[in-house]
Amino acid sequence: MIKSHGHTFHIPVLGVAFSVDAPLKVAKYGISSVMSMVDDTLFERLRKHYLEKSGRPYIPIDDNEKDARAKRVTAYLNMINRMVKEQFEELKNSPFAVGSEITKYFEMLPDSSDLKIKYNKMLIENDENIQSKLQNELRSSIYAGSIEVNIMTKLDKANFDSDGTLLSNEFNDAHAALRGFALSDLESSIIFSAGMNPKLYSYMETFKDFYPDANYRFKKKIVIKVSDYRSALIQGKFLAKKGLWISEFRIESGLNCGGHAFATDGLLLGPILEEFKNRKEELMNALREIYLLALIKKGISIDEEKLNYNVTVQGGVGKSTEQEFLLRYYGVKSVGWGSPFLLVPEVMNVDDYTLQKLSAAKEEDLYLSDISPLGVPFNSLRGNSKDLEKMERVENGKPGSPCPKKFLVSNKDFSDKPLCTASITFINKKIADLKSKKLEPEEYQKEYDKVVNKVCLCEGLTVPALIVNNIEIPKQSRAVSVCPGPNLAYFSKIVKLKEMVDHIYGRIDLITHKNRPNVFVKELDLYINYLQKKMEENGSEVSAKDEEFYNLFAANLLEGINYYKKMVPNILEESEATREKIKEGIAALEQRLLAIFSVAVEID
Repeated sequence: MIKSHGHTFHIPVLGVAFSVDAPLKVAKYGISSVMSMVDDTLFERLRKHYLEKSGRPYIPIDDNEKDARAKRVTAYLNMINRMVKEQFEELKNSPFAVGSEITKYFEMLPDSSDLKIKYNKMLIENDENIQSKLQNELRSSIYAGSIEVNIMTKLDKANFDSDGTLLSNEFNDAHAALRGFALSDLESSIIFSAGMNPKLYSYMETFKDFYPDANYRFKKKIVIKVSDYRSALIQGKFLAKKGLWISEFRIESGLNCGGHAFATDGLLLGPILEEFKNRKEELMNALREIYLLALIKKGISIDEEKLNYNVTVQGGVGKSTEQEFLLRYYGVKSVGWGSPFLLVPEVMNVDDYTLQKLSAAKEEDLYLSDISPLGVPFNSLRGNSKDLEKMERVENGKPGSPCPKKFLVSNKDFSDKPLCTASITFINKKIADLKSKKLEPEEYQKEYDKVVNKVCLCEGLTVPALIVNNIEIPKQSRAVSVCPGPNLAYFSKIVKLKEMVDHIYGRIDLITHKNRPNVFVKELDLYINYLQKKMEENGSEVSAKDEEFYNLFAANLLEGINYYKKMVPNILEESEATREKIKEGIAALEQRLLAIFSVAVEID
């Protein structure tokens, strides 16, 4: 077991609305979670809901107010921060009694935690004075979970004023959200996902909270979600040159995850983690040297001995033994558990229909779809209410969705101002364009199906929070999009927070599909499926570029397979029988890969 002070897992961002207020449900128990900052209108509606619910005054921030998006973000984050602090103080002052909040805090900690060990010692102490002293020490040692936020860097739409004049970059969606966080009271981390945005990263230079204070502490920490070591080095150097330090690299599986899937070129999670493990000091030294020079130019001092970065991981982890292995063998600081929390309504905003569909979902019900307007593969659940609404509109001859929020607009095929490919306007224009091409009926239908398949995620991913909190929004669809990862297929019980935490730490077992593959085996399977689908889509007409991609992808997969063959004996957290099963799974997938990929690739 890994020794720790507190929790060794975190809850990543889930969609937009599912985890938008998760800190209010888990932070007081020392559990960190992440909120999406995509939708400031959702922030505003929830701020109104929570303030009025608690009997506090609510002053609206209207759409036409200058810098409304950033102000809404700041106001919402400040409210969440204040409410969590109040909850935590109440918890700290609750009695050490059965069912109390502070008792729940300690009961959920991992058994290896030094705080949990001290708590258990307090429980069996017979001397009341000593017990009271231990209780006071425990109260002063606990802390709330981090209230973290996420920005998807690609969602940085430019905006216009009321006269139609293009506003400067600082009013772009992601820039405004970043400003809202930077000016908030939070002392936490901002997680950047979906790749590098140089303009956005450069904008961080203008906010003091991203620099060390007089005590060499960072009030606001930078976390970059990366898919490999090379990406970490490139983004780390870019930010270090600007005097900005990355406190954490969050590694996520390219395919064994929820939401949008950013597949690597066949690079697998195990080898990626191994490279971070082996090159930790190399990366540290490379970034530190650049960073310290940048701070000197800015006249900022820091104790370089206190400089450090953490590595965390997420994507498809479903067993306590998998988490323990990742913590021990690769030395990661924390492990993300996302999709299984969709079955914890105590934490996530999930409507009843979607909750039941998620609970009943099998492997074949969770798939990588093409419904996202961004054109990026998107994990989805068959039969979700947003898809049903989409199909009904197509059948009625009214494909597409209204586009009131415009967070995902990106296509300029028919307009100087970008359109969302799920919008009624774009789809009607695209269908007219298809008709003008006089395609053969079969080809036309194929292209038509692609066009009308897109879904409005702006509303589909935000409405669950409105439904759960009984917030009525006139004219807004109540149909829900949901984006679980493949790992959810092996969970079916709708549970309480404590039950899910007990599962994470191996105190109970919530897996209902007993043939669930190991996290590494599952990811390998997903990548082989991904490659096979790519090859089938291109058919026999393979360009030189396609062939190069296939070769690189397969070579990386085979290299990963060879790595796993050597690594499996080190998974000491599993039984010998389970390790043997993992080996068999990898061997079977290797044969499958070789069978579908005819080009021989030699790996040293």
